[in-house]
Amino acid sequence: MESTPSNEVSMTNLNSTSRGNAGIAAGVFSKPAATIAIVLIVAASFLSVPAHAQDASPQQSQPSFGTPATVSLTLKRAIELALQNSKDLQVAKLQTTLADRSAYITKSQFLPNLYAGSGAGYTYGIPETPGGRAPALFSFTYTEQVINEPLRGQAKELQEQAKSQRILLEDARSTVISRTAAAYLELVMVRHSLDLLQKEQGSADKILEVTQQREKENLELPVEVTRSQLTKALITQRVLQLEGRQDELEVFLRNQTGLQQDTPIEVTPEDLPGEAEQEGANLVATAMQNNATIQADISDVRAKQFRLTGEKRGYYPTLELVSTYSLLAKFNNYDQYFKTFSRDNFNAGVQVQVPIFSAQTKANIALAEVNLRISEANLASKKQEINAAVRQKTRHLRERDAAKEVARLELQLAQQDVAVLQSQLDEGKVNLREVERARVTENEKWMAYLDANFQRQQAQLDLLQAAGQLDKVWQ
Repeated sequence: MESTPSNEVSMTNLNSTSRGNAGIAAGVFSKPAATIAIVLIVAASFLSVPAHAQDASPQQSQPSFGTPATVSLTLKRAIELALQNSKDLQVAKLQTTLADRSAYITKSQFLPNLYAGSGAGYTYGIPETPGGRAPALFSFTYTEQVINEPLRGQAKELQEQAKSQRILLEDARSTVISRTAAAYLELVMVRHSLDLLQKEQGSADKILEVTQQREKENLELPVEVTRSQLTKALITQRVLQLEGRQDELEVFLRNQTGLQQDTPIEVTPEDLPGEAEQEGANLVATAMQNNATIQADISDVRAKQFRLTGEKRGYYPTLELVSTYSLLAKFNNYDQYFKTFSRDNFNAGVQVQVPIFSAQTKANIALAEVNLRISEANLASKKQEINAAVRQKTRHLRERDAAKEVARLELQLAQQDVAVLQSQLDEGKVNLREVERARVTENEKWMAYLDANFQRQQAQLDLLQAAGQLDKVWQ
């Protein structure tokens, strides 16, 4: 935008120069010469204007490297961006993928597996099997587990643990929603409080001014001036504290939503879109069905049951499909030690193992039983914990509702006091200091109400998360 004034200046200078040259030409030269001079000057002006335009155009096309544009966020939009950009959620997704891949490793042993390789080597004398197989130029091996109950139990355990990880992913989503919503709502409260404190600073200045004037007139003691100065200093301290908290919340929201650093954020006062049920029994039952931590523990118990069942079936026979193909070499002296020699060799069949006595199987069963009991104990403990937490959070929310109502009434009373004192000021019954003190009290009650409202919203978020309903609110 700075290039526009410079272009205007350049064009003005150019026109004035053209007029000056034309005047000289008309005074000194003849009429034809003057005409030729004017034509040349006009042509030069047409050639110079694009040059200025070319010089200015790159400046206009260059991007601005100043402060980024302000981003307006609603509560719902902030949560949507957080779910897309949260690093914690990305880590949880990777952990879910890792659990799925780990479960597939064990499951893959029950699928066809084909290997190719070579065991070529020099032999002197009878060809032996140093690597477990006879030397061969090239070989194929095929394996597939058909019956192996302990291994199948491990595979089912890992698959169930992968399901548990997906449940924990939903819990991570709820945590991201709760933290983002709490930060957004607190930022709204902090900014509103800062606006009130700015008004309160104006009132404190007026109170200090009036008190100092009355002290000069010997109508007030010096202690009243000190008290007014202290009030002003306390307000300044609170402003600095809230500005620091505002910066922390803005940085957190930028990181959660994926916005660039130093991007100004605009928020609007909002309330939560959903309400948790207030009936204790119903809410506890809902929590038992929807709480992610309980569901993950239930899944862990099922996983340990699968493992125990598989280990108990370790006394059953195992069956595996196997086949091999080998391409042998003559330089390994097979034809000298065997009656017939064939370079191509193929074997296929089943490998069956029947356990007669297995101390390892007994030990595996005992370990699986202990792990199952531990999981069951963790589940019972978690249910008791969630039961108590939901009831406590329900009571806490009701207490916050009551505290919000008290704060609202105190604010209403402070506003009515200001109105009464303002009318008395108009009648000359009170001075300006009394009115400003009432305004300071009103601002204090306003901030107390904002804090009570935020505390209630925070309690509601905690209850929704404990009941497993937080993610459903924004669906």
